[in-house]
Amino acid sequence: MIETVINEIDVKSVLTKSNLPVCEYSVNPYAGCTHACKYCYASFMKRFTGHTEDWGTFLDIKYWKEIKNPGKYKGKELFIGSVTDPYNPQEETYGRTRALLEQLKGSGAKLSIATKSDLILRDLDLIKSFPNARVSWSINTLDESFREDMDKAVSIERRLAAMKAFYLAGVRTTCFISPIFPGITDIKAIIRRAMSQCNLIWLENLNLRGGYKTVIMDYIKEKYPQLFPLYHEIYDCKDRSYWITLDKECKSFAVEIGLDYVTNDDSRHKDFNAPPVIVNYFYHEQIRKNNRSGEPNGTRRDSENHAGIAGS
Repeated sequence: MIETVINEIDVKSVLTKSNLPVCEYSVNPYAGCTHACKYCYASFMKRFTGHTEDWGTFLDIKYWKEIKNPGKYKGKELFIGSVTDPYNPQEETYGRTRALLEQLKGSGAKLSIATKSDLILRDLDLIKSFPNARVSWSINTLDESFREDMDKAVSIERRLAAMKAFYLAGVRTTCFISPIFPGITDIKAIIRRAMSQCNLIWLENLNLRGGYKTVIMDYIKEKYPQLFPLYHEIYDCKDRSYWITLDKECKSFAVEIGLDYVTNDDSRHKDFNAPPVIVNYFYHEQIRKNNRSGEPNGTRRDSENHAGIAGS
């Protein structure tokens, strides 16, 4: 087993002005992520950290000066976890995400938190104190064997249980079906499993680039050889027909089960107890950040990357 490299570092601030649509600030209490997802787009962050270790084997613990005037963030959108999971296992020891939440308590900031963990249950009461808080869990399979091949985060069942606990506590929740692996991810099964305990369902396609493209393509060739021709068409030949067809299938399925289906837009504000809205982000590269006038092409999303969102 490879030992995780842990460093404690001082930073000027943990809040960074963000280019994400709607979200004003990106917040990452850690650099690196020990969930070590094989498809993680955020591995590009490695070049900014000075680390030579493999992505997923190091974590920098950030320490910042206490936020003296949290009220300045009243009404601002803060997205926690754009390039790291704020509830990685080390959070249980170092508590930097909880420290951040405690410093911002009462500020009136609007929080969106992305995670693959159920450690977030520890902070349920604290998160509930923020207006319009929203938490998303990444779930792209119900098959624990495939999940274990892809990441070191907690089981899918534990993620779903955490989602349900937050939903029952009145916190808006999102099931982020990402990244969708062609021929592997059973979108319909995940939606049926989660739709009674979430307010939004996001769909995002697997987007392969950089070093992890080879990792995933080699994995498919070894474990799912029958699917390799499809992956070759999508990721080597840049054929989008699979996603176009899947979009149509998901739209028909949404009609079948009585859910609204939209593209690149999660701005709809429905009653908390209303059925969830399915938001398709297959075409997220078309999104551009515009003014904050409330136009419906703004989105709140589970990552900050090259063109929009990616599996985190």
